Amino acid sequence: MAPSTPAGDDSHQQLLDRLDISTLPRPFRNPHWKPSQRRNKNVKQLLAETSRKEASVIATQNNSGATTPFAVGTTTTDGTQTPMGGASSRPPNIAQAAQNLSTLVLEKNTRAMFPTGPAATYTNIESAPSLHPAHQKHYCDITGLSAPYTDPKTRLRYHDKEVFGVIRTLGQGVAESYLEARGAHVVLK
Repeated sequence: MAPSTPAGDDSHQQLLDRLDISTLPRPFRNPHWKPSQRRNKNVKQLLAETSRKEASVIATQNNSGATTPFAVGTTTTDGTQTPMGGASSRPPNIAQAAQNLSTLVLEKNTRAMFPTGPAATYTNIESAPSLHPAHQKHYCDITGLSAPYTDPKTRLRYHDKEVFGVIRTLGQGVAESYLEARGAHVVLK
């Protein structure tokens, strides 16, 4: 094979320049397009942000009016009374009060809107657990693991086929004692 000549290299470069598509206009691209400024967060950043929010909620709960000590004989936290200090107590912390003022106003407005019973807020968790059947988790009567199955004969909940075999070998009245422990037994009078 003959060595390449400078004229051959020039023809090669000319071919590359002719086939290059970077100089062609692209009408499909918007000239004013910019990439989004929104960043996607990874799991570590999401967890850190969540823990910071929880820490701020806990700090707010610790500094809210619900935990502020009152003078002897006063037990209200509805904002109608101001905590009173005795002669030996410190002066009120103005910075702390200003920091939590919005939380106290939010709690008072929530109480005014919903006067019947406790209201669940970020600083007040007094709501009862859900009694809806979809939210109740069933556990195995023998092992305590999650129980997706129920034996139709004994009405015991079980985790897998091995536990089902144990349930079918139980003696007379043992299944009733398991149901009684769970509070699902039937007493006939």
